[in-house]
Amino acid sequence: MTNPLVSVRDLRIGATTDAGRKVEIIKGVSFDIEPGEIVALIGESGSGKTTIALSLMGHTRTGCRIDGGNIRLGTSEITAMSERARASVRGTEVSYVPQSAAAAFNPSKRIMEQVIEIAAIHELMPRAEAEKKAVELFRALALPDAEHIGQRYPHQVSGGQLQRLSAAMALIGDPKLVIFDEPTTALDVTTQIEVLRAFKSVMQKGGMAGVYVSHDLAVVAQIADRIIVLRGGEIQEVGSAEQILRAPQHPYTKQLLAAFEPVPHQPVDQPVQAAKPTPVLEVFDLCAGYGPMRDGVPLAKILKNVNFKLERGRNLGVIGESGSGKSTLARAIAGILPAYRGAVMVDGKELKPDLQNRSKDDLQRMQMVFQLADTALNPAHSIGSILARPLTFYEGLRGKAREARVIELLDMVHLPAALRHRLPGELSGGQKQRVNLARALAASPELILCDEITSALDTVVAAAILELLKELQRELGLSYMFISHDLSTVEAICDDVLVMYKGEVVEALPAARMSSEATHPYSRLLISSVPQLDTGWLSGLEQDPELVAQFANR
Repeated sequence: MTNPLVSVRDLRIGATTDAGRKVEIIKGVSFDIEPGEIVALIGESGSGKTTIALSLMGHTRTGCRIDGGNIRLGTSEITAMSERARASVRGTEVSYVPQSAAAAFNPSKRIMEQVIEIAAIHELMPRAEAEKKAVELFRALALPDAEHIGQRYPHQVSGGQLQRLSAAMALIGDPKLVIFDEPTTALDVTTQIEVLRAFKSVMQKGGMAGVYVSHDLAVVAQIADRIIVLRGGEIQEVGSAEQILRAPQHPYTKQLLAAFEPVPHQPVDQPVQAAKPTPVLEVFDLCAGYGPMRDGVPLAKILKNVNFKLERGRNLGVIGESGSGKSTLARAIAGILPAYRGAVMVDGKELKPDLQNRSKDDLQRMQMVFQLADTALNPAHSIGSILARPLTFYEGLRGKAREARVIELLDMVHLPAALRHRLPGELSGGQKQRVNLARALAASPELILCDEITSALDTVVAAAILELLKELQRELGLSYMFISHDLSTVEAICDDVLVMYKGEVVEALPAARMSSEATHPYSRLLISSVPQLDTGWLSGLEQDPELVAQFANR
């Protein structure tokens, strides 16, 4: 029997809070990784998966420290090494592929210079040999124009290409272990497929071991041999990918699997009306774009004659990849980005294109919840202050009446009243998004525009937000326009779906029929690219190469 490549025993990692309190965040974790094996660490935010992965390089984030246990990589005892010795194994024995490839590259240097930097630092090979090896890696990672892509700058390649280039950077030193830290989380679904295929192929051919950090079970199923389920810094369950997906034992693992497959949306029962009600939202020939205006038309035209209507009490999903125009559509409807042509009507009333020219009543009827909860909340204001502001603006509430309404809003989004005294930085991602939702509800709107509001959240947290949206709709009679690149999320909350491609609506169908009846090639590509909870899905996936070349955001 071979010795494991990585052996972790009773690993304990502590942290010091801003208040100076010491807490244990990794609590006696033990596991092995065999040569050539890919092990996935999964769990929600705060479970410790990235902290454990970084510790395999002898690294801890600011404020953290390894308090106990040992980590062995090959014959090296990582925890006993000096920092200088650890630096010598990073990039050669163990390497790291980050979540944000853009943050890993220097925008002022050519790609080739950065990819071969490890080889130069550790004096692994002559420059010419390093460049030749880099081109071979580019080719193995299915990058276009492998011979010349290294001469470009990071901003001159797509997100999917940059993520594969960061993998080339990690692989140039022939490491025995590669750590992938959620490398496909920020990618579109079609791009994600290309990147996963490239990673899997290179790892298998090179016989390298890997640690794949993720909260997405379907992605993990395509690349991992074994899965370690983490929660609160402790291992909940360990098993083969097949066993974890087909026969999970721990309740938390079952919860993760259930959250991945949300309950299909059930339309809210509407009272019978004698006359057909006015749609809550109508959009006619809407055109919008960015840049300087010339003859009333912006330099970059994004939206092109978009038309649709949203009936009261129903939810509309808008799906598409980066650059499809879906977020631009939401911004144009909200008046944040004034449309240069077309009309937006709410409750039968045409709205002014510019937000600043809309009445208080117009603003009150339609609210927006943004994708990034962090940047949508003022970090210097308490949660109570953030929620109080729209109550004063729209309702004229002050004093005890306003305080009571703040507490009521927090209760509506299932947050404790005591949270109103905290700052946004003290909240989790899911809690921040609930506060954003509560702020939208403060206006008592009829329609809420939700722009990718679950895309930055873990699977379990995102599922809870979707259930909250459904509950609020039943209680308040709301309508949602839900923007996402995730078809399964849209199917869980929406009655109807629009598919957008390059600023145009290319398909419109009821959500329940989208997967089976969509006919546009781009819609079919999106649907086929959604990972499934099946370990053989990626290897068995067959897509038309011409279709992928034409439509995929590679």
